[in-house]
Amino acid sequence: MLTAIATAVDEPLTLTEREVPEPGQGEVLVKITACGICHTDLDLLQGQWPIARFPVVPGHEITGVVAATGPGVSWPEVGVSVGAQFLGDSCRHCDYCVRGEQILCPQKRITGIVMDGGYAEYAVLKADFVTPLPEGLDPVAAAPLMCAGLTAFNSLRQAGTTATSRVAVIGAGGVGALAVRYAVAMGARVAVIGRSNRGEGAAREMGAERFIATQDSDPAEALRAWDGGANVILNATPSTAAASATLTGLAPDGTLVLCGYDSEPLTLPTQPMVLNRLHAMLNPSGSPHDARDTLAFSAAHGILPEFTSIGLRDANTVLDAMAKGRSGKRSIITFD
Repeated sequence: MLTAIATAVDEPLTLTEREVPEPGQGEVLVKITACGICHTDLDLLQGQWPIARFPVVPGHEITGVVAATGPGVSWPEVGVSVGAQFLGDSCRHCDYCVRGEQILCPQKRITGIVMDGGYAEYAVLKADFVTPLPEGLDPVAAAPLMCAGLTAFNSLRQAGTTATSRVAVIGAGGVGALAVRYAVAMGARVAVIGRSNRGEGAAREMGAERFIATQDSDPAEALRAWDGGANVILNATPSTAAASATLTGLAPDGTLVLCGYDSEPLTLPTQPMVLNRLHAMLNPSGSPHDARDTLAFSAAHGILPEFTSIGLRDANTVLDAMAKGRSGKRSIITFD
């Protein structure tokens, strides 16, 4: 099988042929249909994951079909369409695991970081950590839902978004675009924050009622003028500073949730946070039940990302463009 391997930090992916692996106890072999290219894959190559195990096959936005099952696996059966996510395995016995919050397990293992992922024609995955795809959901377009969609949807839920919420999304490309559409589908009122007015038309087409361009106005001040502030602010940009600049635009008891960030520390204005009981949260993707809910909600509301299909041999080119901020639509590796 054709495989792309991350061999070391600051090295391009190496394309090679490998033997198709066999699933072991509790595992399934999945013939990959599609694998989205996520910013986390770039972070791996740039050395931002100290836990990474090199060499490793990147990729955690995976969809495919079960081709074989290992010993002890009664589900999923061969032929079932499944997705796989950032969370690849956990200890299964800690308090978090037994409560269904495996994403918080201290011993969790990450697909494409410490376990081989989806930049290959086949992948061996833990049967307990694959998710059935809803019938009729396009398996190629669904690949980014396994991370970008899951992260956006679960962040909104964890931040307490309801039909009465005012939700502000910083950055409406990739994760941000999905967050806008999820929040609208949840019944929330939505504002989008961007650097310029260039993205206003697209934001309003997705259902945003307000657009704030940071080159023209202070985002926190503009949010406070929006009926007293946002109940939830979701940062979908790889910039901690962009999130910090909006925090005082929260309404009392509001939550700032970071889906994107960089190495800069998050600066919190202590007194406004105390006086208004403000919250700041970073959300690490989700657990298996969150993935199921994300796919079901996406299918019910017709929420799928815009994307460009590429071949595995084009992955280095896309990652290089992403590093230079020129990636455009989300790229999805597809296999015949």
